[in-house]
Amino acid sequence: MRDVCAMKSAGLLFFAFALAVPAPAQAARLDSTFRSGDFPRAVKSVGPAAERGEARAQAYLGFMYQYGRGVPQNYTLAYYWYRRGAEQGNAAAQHLLGLLYDKGQGTRTDHVLAHMWLSLAAAATKGAEHEDNVRLRNAVASKMSLGQLSDAQSLAVSWVPKLER
Repeated sequence: MRDVCAMKSAGLLFFAFALAVPAPAQAARLDSTFRSGDFPRAVKSVGPAAERGEARAQAYLGFMYQYGRGVPQNYTLAYYWYRRGAEQGNAAAQHLLGLLYDKGQGTRTDHVLAHMWLSLAAAATKGAEHEDNVRLRNAVASKMSLGQLSDAQSLAVSWVPKLER
């Protein structure tokens, strides 16, 4: 139970750090709307931006579905939105997608993919966010065989972002 709480709070902490990154004007408006805490209002701007392929908005919408903020809680939709954002290279989406794979929420438990996504998030971040991703990635690695670890590392090294727009 303590590990679940620690991973959940680590995910929230990482997401808060990811919001602090400077953003273009449109992304800044999304940040402001999301940070306001008025999630029913935020979903009205975040949802369309996510549909248009904005990776940051996809991460926000995934978060909203994962925790039931402004929308009904739905791990499958959280997975869907995190995956879209992660595939484009959004570090917050990669981090949170890795946690979903580790927990088996919205998808099957897959430690190889959890490790891959957390490795990619670690490579894209600095400071506390980087350390958080490394710590979580290493926790996932402790559940894996050497073959699985090798597979995860190969996937991370060969990964290429797929931009939607």
